[in-house]
Amino acid sequence: FSSDSPATDVGQLTQGRYDAAGISSTLALYTAGGHPSTDRIDKMPFSSEGAGTDVGNLSVGRVGPSGHMSDVSGYAAGGSSIDTIEKFPFASDGNTTDVGEMLVSGGRGAAITSIESGYRAGGQLPSTPDDSQIEKFPFSSDSNSTDVGELFVGVGAGVAGQNSKTHGYASGGLKGPPYARVSCIQKFPFASDSPASDIASLTINRRAGAGSSSTVSGYTAGGQQWPAICNTIDKFPFASDSSASDVGDLTAGKYGMSGHQV
Repeated sequence: FSSDSPATDVGQLTQGRYDAAGISSTLALYTAGGHPSTDRIDKMPFSSEGAGTDVGNLSVGRVGPSGHMSDVSGYAAGGSSIDTIEKFPFASDGNTTDVGEMLVSGGRGAAITSIESGYRAGGQLPSTPDDSQIEKFPFSSDSNSTDVGELFVGVGAGVAGQNSKTHGYASGGLKGPPYARVSCIQKFPFASDSPASDIASLTINRRAGAGSSSTVSGYTAGGQQWPAICNTIDKFPFASDSSASDVGDLTAGKYGMSGHQV
């Protein structure tokens, strides 16, 4: 984050996969679920670069869950045709427990996290290609999600999520039919349950990019154009509603990655 630079290969998951949940504690990254449908939770510490380890399991294999994190726990919400919200502790390696339900089953939405809550924005429902719903669930209690707003542009199948201290962001995604990859960056406040507004654009239309957040910027890395697969790392500022700039490249064009940050 300290410089605009290309990415480097620093390790491997225990299993090749895409459309998995990306979850980050202060010490390690976790990758949960994914396609081909798996229940595996992998962990790799930020302090050392190397292979991930299998440290637990979701209740069932799923594709496209959204990943969230409180100070003490990781969450995997929804995915495939599943509506469960599952939670695991960072303090010990183990399986998840079922702590709530999403309003609708589905996956590949924008995974967004505030200090107090997890949000899933948009995504692909079993019966529709895209969705505009923003759902929210609290970290303070094991509870179901609630509908707290709508995206300005309904997008599914690969919306990247980012978050500042005060706002959630959803970037890119697939809209349809007729199917089209979009470049819009959408923003909504954490302080009130409100709809999102379209504030800026990525450098290219894409779906299934990886969303990551520093304290001052959001990043969308890789993604699928059509038919090309891009390697671009885009960055946009939280301080102003400004469009993204191209600040580096992945080692290769990829899509369906999980995003992490420390």
